[in-house]
Amino acid sequence: MNIRRLVLDVDKAIAKPTILEIGNAIESVTNVEGVNITVTEIDVETIGMDITIEGSNLDCDTIVRAIESTGAVVHSIDQLLAGKRIVERIKRSR
Repeated sequence: MNIRRLVLDVDKAIAKPTILEIGNAIESVTNVEGVNITVTEIDVETIGMDITIEGSNLDCDTIVRAIESTGAVVHSIDQLLAGKRIVERIKRSR
């Protein structure tokens, strides 16, 4: 499957790893063309982040291992886009 975008829910400890270390680890994975790390929550011990990764033929398992090798934890894959082109989500009105 040609994975083109992944959106991951990731937590890290307050002190380590740094967001730069996580970004470096992700960027070092083959076929990663762009990374967006956005802090979504901060509490006493952890920082929650949404991480968006784009490229072509992304290897999800390798990306998760790269993130977890820094000491951060991947909680879930919240979005996956695959195929010949990116199809954006269209919100339905109810």
